[in-house]
Amino acid sequence: MKVLCRSGLLSGMALLISVAGATYACKGFLDIAPQGALDENTLANAAGVEGTLIAAYRVLDWSTGVGGSWGTAASNWVWGSVASDDAYMGSEATDANPILDIELYYWATGGAESYLNDKWRGSYEGVVRANATLRLLDKVVADKPNEITQVDQDGIRGEALFLRAHYHFEAWQMWGNVPYYNESDTDFRKTNVGVAIADSILKDLDAAIALLPDAPRHGDVGRASAWTAKAYKGRVQVYAGDYVGGLATLQDVRANGPYGLEQDFSRVWTGYQDASNGPETILAYQGSKGDPNGTNANYGERLNFPHSGSPFGCCGFHQPSQNLVNYFSVDANGLPLSLSAPTTWDTRDANLDATASATMPLDPRLDWTVGRDGVPYKDWGPHAPGWIRSPSYGGPYSPKKAIYEKGSGAVSDVGWVNTQLSSMNIHIFRYADLLLLLAEANVEAAGGSLTEACTIVNQIRTRAGVAAQGLGTTRADIAVPINDPSITWADYQIGLYPCPFPSQTYARDAVRTERRLELAMEGHRTFDLRRWQTAEQVINDFLTVEPRRRAFLSAASAFTPRYYLYPIPPIQIELSKVGETSMLQQNSGW
Repeated sequence: MKVLCRSGLLSGMALLISVAGATYACKGFLDIAPQGALDENTLANAAGVEGTLIAAYRVLDWSTGVGGSWGTAASNWVWGSVASDDAYMGSEATDANPILDIELYYWATGGAESYLNDKWRGSYEGVVRANATLRLLDKVVADKPNEITQVDQDGIRGEALFLRAHYHFEAWQMWGNVPYYNESDTDFRKTNVGVAIADSILKDLDAAIALLPDAPRHGDVGRASAWTAKAYKGRVQVYAGDYVGGLATLQDVRANGPYGLEQDFSRVWTGYQDASNGPETILAYQGSKGDPNGTNANYGERLNFPHSGSPFGCCGFHQPSQNLVNYFSVDANGLPLSLSAPTTWDTRDANLDATASATMPLDPRLDWTVGRDGVPYKDWGPHAPGWIRSPSYGGPYSPKKAIYEKGSGAVSDVGWVNTQLSSMNIHIFRYADLLLLLAEANVEAAGGSLTEACTIVNQIRTRAGVAAQGLGTTRADIAVPINDPSITWADYQIGLYPCPFPSQTYARDAVRTERRLELAMEGHRTFDLRRWQTAEQVINDFLTVEPRRRAFLSAASAFTPRYYLYPIPPIQIELSKVGETSMLQQNSGW
């Protein structure tokens, strides 16, 4: 059996799940080790330490962990996209009701709680495995000083600290008030009250920066490097509202780091091996194909393909909203219509198929993001009405970014409905995201520059204007110039902003608009709206208009301040008890 691995991190994946994963999967949550588990004495060698570290990377997409898959997907599509104005759950009304509860803001139902618990467990499973790596490394260094070189000791420690920071960040952006665990903790019933979570994440990232090499260890793409950790540090600083610190960190990464924008958008989300782990990749889940049951493919995204009338066979989830499709309209200057016509840009209710959009000015990123009827779907031929599971329910559109190309050879040859599985990477943090965080810091920080913010946004827009979806009959014509005569389904336009931005308010709106256009359907939208404190207005405006398009949304709960944080799973509060006192305290309003 051939296993296609894009990184040294993926080799031995089955071994890590059966050996390292079994050892630590329940650590801190159950007191009894699973039968047949290998203890730290058995793993106390260089191979055991490296395998345990790889097990920690595996949780970047904990979709095959015990309990649940979709709530722990690497892309956060349930939490960051369906819970926002970007996407509907999709599929049909009777399928995956927990995701529907999340979409409708019924977050206290049993189904929603089960998904929330999956995400909590997945986040802290990653923390547990990172800490297990650190403990095991310390043991091997103490007992066998010559077993692991100093260079590898530093690299392993730095990677584990980076991963620990990432998994805590995942919990923090979900729940805000969460406990922080290090390798010396023995009682996992820790409080979440008064925890300086961002400070702890940054401390780990600073330690990782000091330990890690500038390039991935052993040349294994997918491993964290010092630049990965530094880029992530800037991300955390901006999310924490430290715009001055984030500005300095992200400026350093931009000026001196190894990252850059891909030459065109077709190479950002792709199954082609020669374009994977390109200059735009900062952190990605490394998918693979051909390994047992396809579980190390991008399993967490497998529901998010067109349905049975399509080449993929299932399942029609994560469908783009009409609001999102309308957002890609541009004005006569090629700039977002949502900025120049804020009261009229979202008036279209009907399907924007190829006929309806034939002469419409549109941002070309629409057709890298959304599958529309009559428009080529990468190289799979035109998207068709028969690809939609229930148009009256989920609308006429399909997700597109995380779909591999037919000619890429990325499709898995094993697993349940193997056409939904591939070796395509899933971006968790990419350079365009970093640049837009830097633009945001320039807008918000004392000492920031509206000129620099404008320059960065125009850099993103310039790349967006390089290529549009083409006919897709071969790889060469998947991406073509935006004015290519073969394009009959849109009038693609990308304009640049005059620099500097005229005011901080205008700059803020432009940067936030660009984040949605560039990162749509990538699982960031909910968390952006929360940290900007605009979610209540944006989501309630969405829920005022969108039910006329998708009637089921009329049942949604209004967005109130309690929705700025997800509720902590009640079972985790119960498990945190010391005597009769719960160490975990529920978020306000829940």
